[in-house]
Amino acid sequence: MIATLPQALTSPAISLAGRLPADQELLWFDQPAIKQSLWPSTIETLLMVGCSTVATVIIGLPLGILLVASAPNGIRPAPLLNKVLGLIVNVGRSIPFIILLFVLLPITAKVMGTTLGWRGMVFPLAVGAIPFFARLVETNLLAVERGKIEAAQMMGASRSRIMGDVIVREALPGIIQSITVLIITLIGFSAMGGAVGGGGLGALAYNYGYQRYYADILLITVIVIVLIVQAVQVVGDMLSRHADHR
Repeated sequence: MIATLPQALTSPAISLAGRLPADQELLWFDQPAIKQSLWPSTIETLLMVGCSTVATVIIGLPLGILLVASAPNGIRPAPLLNKVLGLIVNVGRSIPFIILLFVLLPITAKVMGTTLGWRGMVFPLAVGAIPFFARLVETNLLAVERGKIEAAQMMGASRSRIMGDVIVREALPGIIQSITVLIITLIGFSAMGGAVGGGGLGALAYNYGYQRYYADILLITVIVIVLIVQAVQVVGDMLSRHADHR
């Protein structure tokens, strides 16, 4: 035991409390992993988030509209359908993403052809985000003033025109903000997935920043993620203001 004590005291985990080992100096952008992997990892994160966002909006937007339209006081009431959809959405929102990721592994392998890398994360990201986004859309649609809907009904507008030209059009700024929130949420989920086989910046931060104790790599990846989130928020705010015709 006496012979092994100096070796234990110089292990990477313990050295972090004092100084970094010689092979783990803070080289920042001169780190080989940063030079080789930062840009590809950023592209992977953008592809992962972009593809899952498109899939989520394509499915989640109609689902949110259907939840509002089928409500008891909606333009096409269908109480049974509304309850079933509401139950599905609530169950989907209740499952933690990390658990959903493991549960969907067999389906992901069939749908995406792999469970690893950024491609393996697109399907579980979309499945986990669809219920969340559907509720955001529902909240935005329900916030439309009832008087505008009644005015359109009095003018003889069809149900589809009321939903598309009145409800969705009035709620468009809020829906854009919800898409912004969705993208930022997916960025966080994608980083989480990097720790369990997913690609992107999350994998870079986990594999080098956490497991190998490269503090500079960890900090750089965090900064890049923050910059991406800020850019998404700025663009989302700009588009939301542009869509607001009030």
